[in-house]
Amino acid sequence: MKFAEYILQKSESKTYSWIVFLLTICESIFLFIPPEVFMTPPIIANKKRAVPIAVATSLGSIVGGAIAYLIGAWLWDSVGIWLINTFSNPELIETAIKPMFSKYGILIIVLTAVTPIPYKLLAIWLGFIGYPIWIFLAVSAIFRTGRFGIIAALLYFFQERANAIVKKYFWPLTITAIIAAGLGVFLISLF
Repeated sequence: MKFAEYILQKSESKTYSWIVFLLTICESIFLFIPPEVFMTPPIIANKKRAVPIAVATSLGSIVGGAIAYLIGAWLWDSVGIWLINTFSNPELIETAIKPMFSKYGILIIVLTAVTPIPYKLLAIWLGFIGYPIWIFLAVSAIFRTGRFGIIAALLYFFQERANAIVKKYFWPLTITAIIAAGLGVFLISLF
C-alpha cells in the first residue's frame, strides 16, 4: 500500500510529464508496456494533470514512432531487423502484412495506433519499405492522440474511483500488466 501511495505522490510532480514523454518514446520504439501505464498515476493522483499528461503521451508516441520509422529506413540491416526478429516474425511481415498493406495501408496504421497491436514494429517496417512518413505520422498523430485523450478523459471523470482501485489493488494490477506484456511479446514471437 505504501509503495502505491509513494508512486501517486511522486507522479503529481510537474517533471513527471517529462518522464511520461520519455517512457512513451521508448514504448514506441522497443518497450512493450502500454503508454496508459505511464499516464494513469499522475491523472488519478491529480485530475488537473489530465491534459498535460495526455499531451506528453501523444507527443512522446509521435516522436517515438518517427524514430522507429527512421530505424527502419536507415538502420534496417542492424537495429531494425534485430527488433523485428526479436519481437515478431519477419516471414509474417512478408507473407501477411505486406500484401494486406498495399490494400488497407491507412486502416492498418489506424489499428496499430488505437489497439495493442505493436505500433513500433509497423513503424520500423514502414520506414524500411519507404512508406511516406508524413502519412504515417499524420494518421498516427490523429489516432494515437485520440486514444490517449479518451483514456485521459476517462481517468479525469472517474479519478476518485480509479484512485481507490489503484490503492487497493496496486500489486495485482502491476503483476497483471507485467504478465500481459510478457504474454503479448510471447504471442507476437509465435507468429
